[in-house]
Amino acid sequence: MPSEINHAPQAPETSSPSLVNRRGSVSKPNHGAIQVIAIVIVAIIVIVSWMWASQNKLSGFDKDWQAVFLTNGQVYFGQVKAQNSAQVILKDIYYLQVTRPLQQTQEGQEQADATQGELSLVKLGNELHGPTDNMYINRDHVLFIEDLKDDSNVVQAIDNYKTGQ
Repeated sequence: MPSEINHAPQAPETSSPSLVNRRGSVSKPNHGAIQVIAIVIVAIIVIVSWMWASQNKLSGFDKDWQAVFLTNGQVYFGQVKAQNSAQVILKDIYYLQVTRPLQQTQEGQEQADATQGELSLVKLGNELHGPTDNMYINRDHVLFIEDLKDDSNVVQAIDNYKTGQ
């Protein structure tokens, strides 16, 4: 009884990589499809990176100092370090405080002068609760943000505060 040995057909050797499909025949990889897939993946990475960068862009302001106007009427002065669709990050923060006189007005003064009070610029962090000098402001509460000129009264007052005058 002769014994028969069945061997699976072997693919002919080629110099380029090849694939064996289900039928046992040899097929070469489709380099055009691989290139298209690579281009699509690169395009997706570029688009996602661009969208992330636009969502998390840096301040985008030209000047060093900005005024941030909030929906509750408060205004903070500082440096916008970053902003996105959810929040604005403000550092080196100052705000205006109205100081009203504690004593009654004297008979010669106008009543308007007494109720108006005096405006002073206050550095954030000197309050009783001791906040840090960073503020993460919910974007929904920001009306608008303005750049401040270098010669504005607020910027001059900040410079005077920093130099100790």
